This record gives sequence, C-alpha cells and structure tokens, in this order.
Amino acid sequence: MMAEDRWLLPEGIEEILPPAAGRLERLRRNLLDLYQSWGYELVIPPLIEFLESLLTGAGDDLELQTFKLTDQLSGRMMGVRADMTPQVARIDAHLLKRTGPARLCYMGPVLRTRADGFGGSRSPYQAGVELYGHRGYESDLEVLTLMLDTLRVADIGEVHLDLAHVAIFREWIRQSGLNREREGILFDALQRKALPEIREWVLTWALPESYSQLLLALAELHGGPEVLDEADQRLAAAGEGVREALAMLRRLVTALQQQWPELPIHVDLAELRGY
Repeated sequence: MMAEDRWLLPEGIEEILPPAAGRLERLRRNLLDLYQSWGYELVIPPLIEFLESLLTGAGDDLELQTFKLTDQLSGRMMGVRADMTPQVARIDAHLLKRTGPARLCYMGPVLRTRADGFGGSRSPYQAGVELYGHRGYESDLEVLTLMLDTLRVADIGEVHLDLAHVAIFREWIRQSGLNREREGILFDALQRKALPEIREWVLTWALPESYSQLLLALAELHGGPEVLDEADQRLAAAGEGVREALAMLRRLVTALQQQWPELPIHVDLAELRGY
C-alpha cells in the first residue's frame, strides 16, 4: 500500500498524458497564432518571483491563492504565480514602458492553493491577452471579441457572456468615503447579493439614505441587457462616472449583439471578481 501511495499526486494536481497533451499543445499553437494575427506580442512571465512584486495591485483573493516560500539565497518571501495577469501588467509598466497602446499575450501553467470549485485543478493552464495604453470602449470591445474567438478556436460549446463595470462600485466607494475595512465587508456582501446583510451594515454605519439605495440597487440590477434601462433610472443620481460606465456597457452590448447575434448576454452590476 505504501509503494502505491508514493506515486499519488496532491489533490488538484494532475499530469497530462497522450493524447490529451497533444491536443493541448495544438490548441496552444493555434491560440498564439490567433493572438499574433491580432497584433498581440507574446511575453513569458517567471513562474516565481518576490512576493511584494507578484502581489502589487492584486486583490486579497489572489493573495490567498498564492503559494509562498522563502528564497534560500536572499531570505525574502517569494510566491508562485497563481495568475499571470498582474505579472504582465508589471512587465508593461516597468520594463516595456511604451507610450502608445501595447498588446501583449501570455500562456502557461499557474499554481493555486485551492481549486476553483469541487474537483477543479490547482494547476490550470492560463491563456490571456492584455491591451494597455487605451481607455476607450474600442479596447474593451477588441478584448471581448478576441476572448469569444478564443472560445471558438478552443471549440467550447455553449457560451454565456457576463458583463459588469467596476467603475460603478469604485465611484460609490469614493462618494461614501468608507475606509478599507468597511469597503471589504460590503464588497463581500455584494458578491453574495446578501441584501439583509447590506441593509444591516449601512444602518449600523448610519450611511445616508441615498448611498444605501445606490448600493442596494447594485445588488439587484442583474439580468438581460434590458437591466441597463432600469440602471439608468435607479442610478441616475450616482454621478457622471457611473453614467459613463453604464453608457459604455450599453455600447458594448450593442456591438457584441451585432457581431454575435446568438450570444446570450447577462449584465450583473455586482459582479466584481478581481476587484
């Protein structure tokens, strides 16, 4: 029994054997060719780096997903990448330093302390693209369209697209003046759409009624693209930044429906993963 256990892999860690390994490699090549045809350049971030660099600008959820260890050479804490996205942002900001738009793509394995869901992998293979240096709606549309093309090339069957805009919650936080701790509490409750909890917290902290109603509206505004019509009414007093975010979502929905008329689109203004 001991001899057999010796070859067991940790839970959520798997080997890729033939013919699956061959299919993965062909998909990797096809996706990189796709990204190159769109003008995206490949970068290969390191598998491990110093923790303060790896997690700069990342959310608490990524910190919890990161394996940590001590570097025997420097004595400093290091982390194994759980997501390559922050690494690519660092490469763009501190190494490339381009003045115009920068299109970068990346692909490779990551390691996470916990799997996303029951029976999931803790060592998934991540592919992604980033477009830096342009804030317009055209950039969001380009990345969304390329994501849908990626799923097509990967032969993913039925696809549903969820859209949100983090600027709406950020603007609410700016206006309310909440500290980081209270922001985190409301963020967690908002992700779970826990309306009774939200009502309790805003009452305990004696937030103005206008702020309370806006936050509750975020938790309730989810559904088809028609939700944006209701959002225009319920969030009308939220400020120019919120109105601009809603207008961008509406433009994205319109453009995506023209290009992908059969694509189911869902709008959820409380969807803030990665915030």
